[in-house]
Amino acid sequence: MFSIKEILDLAIQIEKNGEAIYRQAARRITHPVLVPLLEWLADEEARHAAWFAEKARVAADTFQTPVLEELNQGLLTQLVAGQSFSLEDADFTNMQTVAQLLAVSVAFEEDTVLFYEMLKPFIEDPATLAQLETIIADENRHIEKLQTFLESEAGVADACR
Repeated sequence: MFSIKEILDLAIQIEKNGEAIYRQAARRITHPVLVPLLEWLADEEARHAAWFAEKARVAADTFQTPVLEELNQGLLTQLVAGQSFSLEDADFTNMQTVAQLLAVSVAFEEDTVLFYEMLKPFIEDPATLAQLETIIADENRHIEKLQTFLESEAGVADACR
C-alpha cells in the first residue's frame, strides 16, 4: 500500500525532475525568447515542489487521509503505468530544433496533469484540493505556453547546442 507521504514524495520528484531539466535546457538553448520561458517553467516547478514538500511534512506528522491510505500499490501502479513523469530520459544532445524540445516538454506537463487529476478524487481536505486544482491550472498554463511557442517556432532548427 502507498501512503499519502509516498504519493506526495512522487509528486515532489515529478516537480523536481521538471525543474532540473528546464534549468538544464535553459543553459543549453540559444533561443533568446525560449530561455526566459524555460526559466519561468523551472521556477514554477520549484514552487510546486515546495508546496508538495510542505504537505508531505505535515502528512508525516499529523495528516491522515483514510481513502488515500487505502489506495493499494496495484491501483497506483495502474494509474501511473505508461506515464514518464520525467524529462531525464530525453536526450537533449540529439534534439536539433526547438520544436523537439517543446514537444517533449508538453508531453511531460500532460503526464503531470494526468497524475494530479487522478489524485483529486482521493483528497478530502477542501483547502488541499483547491491548491491541487491551482497547481493543475498552472500545469495546464505551462502546456498552453509551450504549445503557443511551439506553434510560433514551427520548423526552427539549430536552437539546441
